[in-house]
Amino acid sequence: MTPQGPQPHQSPTTTAPATAEPLLTRDYDANPAQVHARLRDAHGAVAPVDLLGVPVWFVMGYEEVLRVLQNAGGVWSKRPDRWKAYAEGRIPADWPLLPVFQVNNSTFQEGAAQQQLRNAWTSALAPFQDHGHPQAQQLEQAVARHADDLIAVLAEGGTTGQADLAAQYARPLPLMVADRMLGFTAARGEDVVMDIWRLIDAGADAATALERLHAAMTELGAAKRENPGDDLPSYLIAAKPDITLDELARELLMLPGLLDFTASLVCNVVVEVATNPDVRESLSTGAIDETINRVALLNPPMANLTFRYALTEVKLGGRTIAAGDPVMLSVAAAHQDPRFAGAIDWDAIRTTRAHLAWGAGPHNCLGRLLATRITAIAVHRLFKRLSKVKLALPADQLPWRPSPFMRALRSLPIQYELAPAPPTTAATPAPPTPQEPPTAEPAGRPSRSPLWTFLRGLRRSR
Repeated sequence: MTPQGPQPHQSPTTTAPATAEPLLTRDYDANPAQVHARLRDAHGAVAPVDLLGVPVWFVMGYEEVLRVLQNAGGVWSKRPDRWKAYAEGRIPADWPLLPVFQVNNSTFQEGAAQQQLRNAWTSALAPFQDHGHPQAQQLEQAVARHADDLIAVLAEGGTTGQADLAAQYARPLPLMVADRMLGFTAARGEDVVMDIWRLIDAGADAATALERLHAAMTELGAAKRENPGDDLPSYLIAAKPDITLDELARELLMLPGLLDFTASLVCNVVVEVATNPDVRESLSTGAIDETINRVALLNPPMANLTFRYALTEVKLGGRTIAAGDPVMLSVAAAHQDPRFAGAIDWDAIRTTRAHLAWGAGPHNCLGRLLATRITAIAVHRLFKRLSKVKLALPADQLPWRPSPFMRALRSLPIQYELAPAPPTTAATPAPPTPQEPPTAEPAGRPSRSPLWTFLRGLRRSR
């Protein structure tokens, strides 16, 4: 895969200013809120940090993050060629995060080109997100069936047991959705999501992961251009017929990323429900959407966003940001900003929707409804079938993925107990909110996926 835009060359590792401290430390992995508080006390709403050897402005103030996201004055860009150090070749070619910024899809574009691609995305996602569309209803039915299948694997261990809900439920469920939406086999879909992990977690093989991802999506796009179907790639092609195969491949990389976000959101919701009796009780009233909103505020899976670059010298949070300087917006820190957090009743089940977990402005998340709906179904089915879910580790000892962007669990060990009399699919009543999709199996239901079979074998070997 040939990266687009200015290319860095080999050079000595770029170092942050002497006043900057490394952001990604063990302390940050364990408790980012404490690191945010320390940086805020020392620097205010905007702090200089060292991000794996590269100096970055870390924006933690709610008002400041929102102002950059909305970009009302047009003074911020997401195009990496606006990054002065990058354009001048001062970013090391082996910087672990560099492949993220070389994807060059609509996430990193602006203006007319970005709007055309976002319009295509809006059109392509509509059949899956518009509840009145038959395909959206079919997708919801499929998500519920997949969730039940995965819970059935857990149930094979008996009425009580232990499980890793990240590996055995939250992560494979979106993989099955990817299989349906993209047209991949489950095994290929798993490879794609694993490479997405390597990319956004700044793994040592991030560059080769990007190569594999681009190759997989190019192959898929070519197949769909030749034989279109009722799937996301075909809908994108129909919405933007002049899209090139390279552009299509780069755009398709965004769906596995969204589904990785969704898997993390499911895990974070389960942790909140398992540790907060009031939230657990609220699920019985159908307030799943409120619980998801609460978790998006408390523990957003996308904790930090990719860079924006100042197009001119600008004041932000008492700092002077020079033209070409990168800023990294911290959604998680913004939600903890005392100016914002101080006005929130954190004990309330129903809470503010003014959070930034889905972004804001010209790059806000277009897949919000899809991610929320998958999460709602996953959580509802899980707590319908399990009468007891207890964390197998104290909440403050859960293992988190070390990532510059995501706040995602590496594993979610639980102890569970099945409900005494699991309801049959047809007899399950729909909660008031959200509306539970019908889950009666249609005639000719396809055989279970290879991923399901693998998980069943894994469960039996425990």
